Amino acid sequence: MPLSEHEQRLLDQIERALYAEDPKFASTVRGAKLRRPSKRRRVQGIVLFVVGVAALITGVMLPQLSIASIPVVSVFGFLLMFFGALITLTTLRRGDQVAEGAQEDGKPARSRSSFSERMEERFRRRFDEEQ
Repeated sequence: MPLSEHEQRLLDQIERALYAEDPKFASTVRGAKLRRPSKRRRVQGIVLFVVGVAALITGVMLPQLSIASIPVVSVFGFLLMFFGALITLTTLRRGDQVAEGAQEDGKPARSRSSFSERMEERFRRRFDEEQ
């Protein structure tokens, strides 16, 4: 649910007051919330996934590497694939959320609230026209 214009102004005033009162704390909080996931983490996830695929295929091709008829190498490869995909997808999802929620200067973007405000205004106009 988007904030109203009045609520957004109050939030901006509180934010400015926080920056004026304790800039170190404000930058720490802002930095922790809006930090972009590193490209290195994405690459690590992709590499882990590829190594997992290679281990999975190796385990299928070499059946003598199984214990109690469980292909240990294949299971290990699957786990590597799973965690590699998990790391990659979580960094991509966080990156999308950060991109939506922040501008270049680090302040929250207002495009979402302005879009919702426009939609609400259109709905009100249509509703008023019908009456």
